[in-house]
Amino acid sequence: MAEFVKVANVSEVPDPGKTLVEVDGEMVALFHVDGQWHAIDDVCTHDGGPLADGELRNHTISCPRHGAKFDIRTGAALTMPAIRPTRAHDVKVEGATVFVRLREEPGSAGPAAHALPIQATGTAGSAQVAASVPAAATPGAATASATAAASPAAGQPLCEDAVRELLKDVKDPELFVNIVDLGLIYGVTLSPAADTGGKQHVAIDMTMTSPACPAGPQLIGDTKRVLAAHPEVSAVEVRIVMDPPWTPDRMTEAARDQLGIF
Repeated sequence: MAEFVKVANVSEVPDPGKTLVEVDGEMVALFHVDGQWHAIDDVCTHDGGPLADGELRNHTISCPRHGAKFDIRTGAALTMPAIRPTRAHDVKVEGATVFVRLREEPGSAGPAAHALPIQATGTAGSAQVAASVPAAATPGAATASATAAASPAAGQPLCEDAVRELLKDVKDPELFVNIVDLGLIYGVTLSPAADTGGKQHVAIDMTMTSPACPAGPQLIGDTKRVLAAHPEVSAVEVRIVMDPPWTPDRMTEAARDQLGIF
């Protein structure tokens, strides 16, 4: 087991307050709230954001990048887009000195706002890499195609509303919420197909919850398959847009209810 390491003097961190410390070569966010001391990894489990730079409210710290919130006492992920806990560590105070001891694994206890299954996926190095992954290589292809064929919108005349309805059949593999309600669709553009009369080219402006979203390749592939199943679609283009960056505010009330976010 790791040893306790001196990280700060009590007088250096106000109450409430926070600071960034190094423990055995790892960066840890140290918190002082209501006379108690807490420490968690300085890493948002959504995309690696620095938690010590976020806003501290009571026992909650917000990632400055996309707003994911964590419980500073347990490391539990409280809100989207984070769904996994960050690691909490042991803290003790002796006299005027604060010590931290690293734990091996993230804790599972804590007031997490939602507890969802975690599905392992590959990591996209960038939005460009995600967009280049062949549709057939991504997981969930059969399910997405079958769902698209069964969707009522598949038989409707093609328009922006029909496209968005079809896209509700594409769900984030970790959160099980569709990409429309998550607020990932920034735009839908329809244009006559140059090579196929009576059909249309569909361009989707889509964002991700982070530039390196691990579910990116699957979401792109499923989007193409769902839309390509419509008889009036000639081709589907998915354009990854990161500006403006996604925030939880883009989610619909339906998505918030499904995730237990109030």
